[in-house]
Amino acid sequence: MFSLSLSAVFLAASLARAQVTGTFPPTPLYSKHFPHPTDLPEKVDTDQGLIRGTQFGYNICNSTTEGPTSLCQTSYVNGIEDFCLWSTPTEGKPISETEGETVAYCSKKGYGTRVMPAGTIKGLQVIKTPSYISYVGFIDQTLLGLPADDFGGELDPHGADLRGNPMGGVVYSKNFTSDGLPTQVPDWNLFIGGGGFCMKICDPADPNAARYCENRLDRIGCAYNLPSNAQTGTFEVCEGDNMEFPGVYTSNGATLTYAQPAESLGPITTVPYTPVVPSSSNCVTYTSAQIYTDLVAPSGATSSGASGSAPTAAGQSTSTATGRGAGSTDSPNDASALAVSGISLLGVVFASLFFS
Repeated sequence: MFSLSLSAVFLAASLARAQVTGTFPPTPLYSKHFPHPTDLPEKVDTDQGLIRGTQFGYNICNSTTEGPTSLCQTSYVNGIEDFCLWSTPTEGKPISETEGETVAYCSKKGYGTRVMPAGTIKGLQVIKTPSYISYVGFIDQTLLGLPADDFGGELDPHGADLRGNPMGGVVYSKNFTSDGLPTQVPDWNLFIGGGGFCMKICDPADPNAARYCENRLDRIGCAYNLPSNAQTGTFEVCEGDNMEFPGVYTSNGATLTYAQPAESLGPITTVPYTPVVPSSSNCVTYTSAQIYTDLVAPSGATSSGASGSAPTAAGQSTSTATGRGAGSTDSPNDASALAVSGISLLGVVFASLFFS
C-alpha cells in the first residue's frame, strides 16, 4: 500500500513539474467532452504556451471548409460507407512528422473535411462487437498525402503531452446512440501507413472503453492492437466478439500483460505471444462501387462540397516514428503471423512498421 501511495506522489510531482515547464494542458484532450458536433468550439485545444504550440486546424467544419485544403480536425465514423481517417495535411509529409497536425479525410461529403479520392480504399472489414467497432483496411495512402514508403504511426486522443494526435482532434459516431445523432467517442485509436490502416472506436458507455482502445502499444501495430482477417478487395461488415485487451494474453494458464520496452532499448525483435483473431459472423459483403459514391477525382482538386447544402455536422496519442519492412497488400491479417517476421501487411508489417 505504501509503495502505491509513494508512486502516486511521484506521479503528481512529475505532472506538476510538467505543468510548470509548459508540457501538459490543464485538461487532457480525452477529458474534454462535447457531446454533439454543435457543441464544438472553433478549436478544441485552446491552451497557450505549451511545447507543441497551438492547434493546427479547427473543429467547426461545414460547406465553407470542405475540400482538398481543409484543415478540419473533427472526424466521423458511422459505417463502412461513411467514415474518416486522419492523415497528413501536407502532401508528401509522413505521419511521423505531422501526427500532431493530421486532418480528417472522409468517405462522405458534407462534413467540411477533405474527401477521400476515388481508389483510396482497396478493402475494408468492419466488425461490430459488444464494446467497440473496428475498421481494418487496405489503402492507396498516396491519395491521402502520405509517401508510398511511409510505414506510419498511431493517432489517438492522448499523446505524450496529453493533447492528442492530432492536437484537438475529436471523433463522433452515430453507432452508440438510439436517436441517430452523432455523439463524441472519447476513446479511439488509428494506425495508418504501410498501405493499410486499423481503427477502433470504443463505446462510451462501456466500462472498459479505455482498455479496448489502448494507446500504449504503438510499437507493435495492428497485428496486436487489432488482429483481424481483413483482405484486400473485400468490403464487409460483420458481428464479432471482443478481442482480449491489447497486450493481455494467457501463457501456461496464467493471464499476463505485455508491456512494450522503451525505445532506447532498440528494436522489438520478439513478442512473447501470438495475437488471436476474435470470432466473427453474420458478415454482409459489398462492392466498392455500392458504398463509395462521394469520392472525388484522384487529384483531389475537384472536391466540391455537398452541392451547397448544409453539412451533416458542424464542425494522442503516442508519438511514433517510421519503421522498415515489406509486405504484400494481398495478405490478410493472419493471427499466426508474428509482428517481427515481415510477411503480411496487416498481420505482420503493421506490427513491425509502427515501431517508434
